[in-house]
Amino acid sequence: MYKAILVGANINNDQMMEYYMDELKNLALASNVEVLYSMTQSVKSITPKFYIGSGKVEEIKTFIDNLEADVVIFNNELSGSQIRNLEEALGVRVVDRTLLIIDIFIRRAKTKEAMLQVEIAQLNYLKTRLVGMRTSLNRQQGGIGSRGPGEKKLELDRRRIDHEIVKLNKELVEIVKSRKIQRKNRNKSNIKKIAIVGYTNAGKSTLLNALLEFTNKDQDKQVFVENMLFATLETATRVIHLDNNKQFILTDTVGFISNLPHSLVESFKSTLEEITEADYLIHVVDTSNIYHEDQIEVTNKTLEEIGVHDIETLYVYNKFDLLDRTTVPRHYPNAVVSLLTENGIDKVLTLIKENLFKDFAEVTLLIPYSEGELVSQLNENYNIISQEYENEGTKIVVELNQAQKMKYENYLIE
Repeated sequence: MYKAILVGANINNDQMMEYYMDELKNLALASNVEVLYSMTQSVKSITPKFYIGSGKVEEIKTFIDNLEADVVIFNNELSGSQIRNLEEALGVRVVDRTLLIIDIFIRRAKTKEAMLQVEIAQLNYLKTRLVGMRTSLNRQQGGIGSRGPGEKKLELDRRRIDHEIVKLNKELVEIVKSRKIQRKNRNKSNIKKIAIVGYTNAGKSTLLNALLEFTNKDQDKQVFVENMLFATLETATRVIHLDNNKQFILTDTVGFISNLPHSLVESFKSTLEEITEADYLIHVVDTSNIYHEDQIEVTNKTLEEIGVHDIETLYVYNKFDLLDRTTVPRHYPNAVVSLLTENGIDKVLTLIKENLFKDFAEVTLLIPYSEGELVSQLNENYNIISQEYENEGTKIVVELNQAQKMKYENYLIE
């Protein structure tokens, strides 16, 4: 396990600095790094050589020697030459926030698609830092940020890296094509689609599991949950069956974080397309975090960046059991819940039903007795309000949306 000192340069007295450093600590823990000490420096401008002042570099060196640290992690994004200069001055590995996040993604990637996406992001990161980082990367034997392409002993040459990125993107395109076909087939069914979004570790996967447990009692389809940043990277899609013959497709997506590297957002855009095509969003909020309003803002800004606009959203304020009752949610509509105990999950479902299916209306159909299979089909798939037997056939009052109504327009009466 690496032993790290965390460093943050506070530019222009950013009031969020304490939060950013706490988040950096959690990122380090998620990458299996022990944090020995954390320090910041207030700076008015970035120094080209070290990013921070030379006096601070000497102070960090003292802490490294006294605490026997073997890596320094910066909260800021460093250039290749800054990483090289810092490593020469400090005598240990230097990693910036972007590479740390990429390392976590490498650890968490399980599917072929996620592995390709992370590898592309890592190569794009390395490509812009070749000059400064060449010596550093050549001497690394594993460790933070050196998994993935580093294990292939990829020659550190820009043209070779560009060629590798093109090759990986071609592989990714084929996977994306297959997923688009699956999504197109789902769209043909006219089943409503919900995407769960939110800050990393807010409780998105826990919500998916709670809804499955509450509605389907299907333990086999539950997803992995762990109390750490970026516990899962892959999207998980499940069908939720309601008690009124309605159903919807629910997708759990990768969590967001402040200052999420642009290269990762770009690499994961194909996965995040699931969000852009949703009919409804559930934004899960970790209410126990004192900066949860800032996390909401980060999530919403990232959604805008990937092209999500004007999709109706339900805010689920999670972990409310950890707070006093004076906290008041600011976003509506909302549900206040404790997902671990399933307290409030009934309200989440009620709000989903009210908002997701508001385009449904009661219609009256008259099905001839000669087409009895349609009656069975309606009873199996839709919410039947009433059913009567008349001389001409079976009169059914049923809830349908516009597309479903068109399907049965020949049988409409009244």
